[in-house]
Amino acid sequence: MNIRDGQKFAWDNKLAKGFNTSDVPLEFCLLQGEMAEAFDAWRKDRDTVGEELADVAIYLFGLAEMTGTDLQAEIEAKIAKNVGRVYSRLPNGVLVKDPVEPQT
Repeated sequence: MNIRDGQKFAWDNKLAKGFNTSDVPLEFCLLQGEMAEAFDAWRKDRDTVGEELADVAIYLFGLAEMTGTDLQAEIEAKIAKNVGRVYSRLPNGVLVKDPVEPQT
């Protein structure tokens, strides 16, 4: 399944089940709750981490549809952008993105 198909499936499931399809702030909160469940499963070394991460993806797909976002196109564009980024390590070991010089 590609991302666009996942996004459509998540949306169709929301419609079929009568789930939230219009309250964007609520959907962000629900997505955050799913992230917390995934973290909790990982932290407690449960074997449900994958299932919880799948819930995160499904909520994200639904939210993308609610906001009119082509998530597949956005992810592809962001990956391409990230490939070209250069990072430097600070003396404390933290990686930071190198500033981009303005194009003239």
